[in-house]
Amino acid sequence: MSKTSKKAASTARRAKIEEMRRAEKARERRNRIITITLSTVIVAGLVGWGGYALNSANEKDEQQAAEAKKPVRGEKSWAKKELTQNHVQGAVDYPMNPPVGGDHNQAWMTCDGTVYTKAIGKENAVHSLEHGAVWITYNDKASEDDIKALSDKVSKTPYTLMSPDEEQSGPIMLSAWGKQLSVTEASDSRVEQFLSKYVQGAQTPEPGAACTGGLTA
Repeated sequence: MSKTSKKAASTARRAKIEEMRRAEKARERRNRIITITLSTVIVAGLVGWGGYALNSANEKDEQQAAEAKKPVRGEKSWAKKELTQNHVQGAVDYPMNPPVGGDHNQAWMTCDGTVYTKAIGKENAVHSLEHGAVWITYNDKASEDDIKALSDKVSKTPYTLMSPDEEQSGPIMLSAWGKQLSVTEASDSRVEQFLSKYVQGAQTPEPGAACTGGLTA
């Protein structure tokens, strides 16, 4: 091959290699653009989803907070000024039964998910309410199945207690400090609502006070 031919072939190879390099650079450029575009779309999507999720979470929290402020349907309420908190000896004449607050004995009833099968001292139970407990009571109008269901629920729920009360008007009654609800069946959805709202709820005069170490009979 002559020098002229060799030179021409070399020039052609260099031109081909240069063309291949340009093509490769163009592909790399396109890939970078595609990658950046996809990344931007993904990030924007994540940011958008994150904002949506955050807004949804905030809305859910606001809804739950609003629900927590609503009274339980059918509940009765007593103002704080109506419920004194003195420790006294002897029986107290309460204006409601079961009592939901007022003067009480210095000893509270143990209320750590405690089920009593006999009537308990009202003055002691009121002290438990002061500590943030919910007291479930029932009379002979309540069915055995309902009593069993409520006993199971109470035994699994700290800051609750349960006992019979033949003097009360309703078959099943739930009492917290200043709050009371009467239902006819344990399956009533308001039972769980009342427990969720008032076990150590905002109405508690002494939140965090002990529910263990009190009287057991």
